[in-house]
Amino acid sequence: MPEDPALHVLHLAALPSPVTSPNERGSSVPLTLATIDAELEAASKVGDPKADELVSDLIDNKEIDGVNALFRTIGTLKPGVDMSTLPPRLAAFLKEAAAPPPDWSEADTKAAESFFAHHHGEATMLQGTVGLIGTYLSPTGAFTLRSTGRLGGVDGPGRRLSQSSRLFLDMGNKNALRDGTLAANVTKVRLVHASVRQLHKKSGKWDYAKWGEPVSQKYTAGAACIFSTQILKAMDRLGIDVTKDDAKGFMCAWHYVNHYLGTPDKWLLPKDPDLVEALWDHERDKEWKKTDDGVFMTKQAVDFYKKFYPPGVHDAFIAMVRHALTDKYADMAGLPKSVLDAAAKPIAAGNDVISGIGGGFLGGSAKKATGVNPYKEIVGIASKGFNEVQKFALTQGEDDQPQMHQELGDSR
Repeated sequence: MPEDPALHVLHLAALPSPVTSPNERGSSVPLTLATIDAELEAASKVGDPKADELVSDLIDNKEIDGVNALFRTIGTLKPGVDMSTLPPRLAAFLKEAAAPPPDWSEADTKAAESFFAHHHGEATMLQGTVGLIGTYLSPTGAFTLRSTGRLGGVDGPGRRLSQSSRLFLDMGNKNALRDGTLAANVTKVRLVHASVRQLHKKSGKWDYAKWGEPVSQKYTAGAACIFSTQILKAMDRLGIDVTKDDAKGFMCAWHYVNHYLGTPDKWLLPKDPDLVEALWDHERDKEWKKTDDGVFMTKQAVDFYKKFYPPGVHDAFIAMVRHALTDKYADMAGLPKSVLDAAAKPIAAGNDVISGIGGGFLGGSAKKATGVNPYKEIVGIASKGFNEVQKFALTQGEDDQPQMHQELGDSR
């Protein structure tokens, strides 16, 4: 994507009222293989005009004193909160932003809830690891995140990574798609994204001709694909069985999130998992490259997560992430290799490496069968360890540590 990799936002308009009508959000014609190239080219030049205007005005007019003050303000917002103390334009924006996707139905909600009922822990962990690393493989995305993000200040990437995982966790919370909590949390991310665009605009250093808009709608679409269909691919590689109905539910959840990120209707992620997979397969190798920024961001993430796992388990955890991404993309991200990578494919349980993972590092017993995938056990252990990351995230909401640099070039 939190404030995290993939997840940043800030925007609003002074005049006229910062309200976006359905027509302004674009048509609801879904993306297709026939249109994806042209649509993404157009999307690369588009940010979130209403939110961008709002954020710029709030800061420039001193209605909110700087980026981090705005973050602290939106960090306290919850569904039903009294907005009378907020700047009127911000309150109006938030009210309009609460509207549901135009094509959302009770069936969509139930489908999403079914997915999370079966896979909440696994999906949260994989989105917070495989998914975030996937966003670092976008050169523009990695540069944007590294250049603007105070990844936990001098203490490392804790804030962004943990708060990103907080968003993923929130997606599957009971009634999150019904009571407005998920919509509110995603809108906060939308505002972070707008603030990122403002930082780059004010810096004068962003190459718009080369990179398009910072945190563009193209970037948002790519991130949504990574956190949805790429995660389903990872689950399949790790031996996690996801039914077709649950895969549809997960895609519905990301369609919902995509909407609250401020994406025009015409660029919303389709709800059809097969179509989204085809679209992402078509685009992935155009978007993912090895860069110094991506390797740097990945290393910070790996180092941060290391403290949540005992020695040995961390090695198995990284081997699992490599397998979920495939060696091709794991190498692009700079993920370290180890002897445990030998177990990254289903092989005989009699192999010493398998026995080491199952019986030693993870405290289990290796199954005596050919074709066992050891990563199913590792996923369970990793999901439990990731609970600690989530607990860390829940303690960060009232901390007044700056969450981003006030300007580019701040190396604190």
